[in-house]
Amino acid sequence: MSEKAYCMLMRVPIDCNGCYKKVRRALLKMPAIHSHVIDRKQGRIKVCGTFKPPEVAIGLRKRINRRIEILEIQEADVTAMYAA
Repeated sequence: MSEKAYCMLMRVPIDCNGCYKKVRRALLKMPAIHSHVIDRKQGRIKVCGTFKPPEVAIGLRKRINRRIEILEIQEADVTAMYAA
């Protein structure tokens, strides 16, 4: 494991159920993401895992074809992430 573990909060416009499903499907296909939470009303996504934050944001933007804004990036504890 050479990469650090991060938790990242992003803002993504989620207008309808189709947009929600598209975002969820794209997140599930990314192997570096261990957990995610999607807040539909505020249009926010929190992802945690061992990844490089800019690469995940760019990859997600390419898959869902929507604008993504990174709000917050935090380093996470790797042992706590795998214990759950």
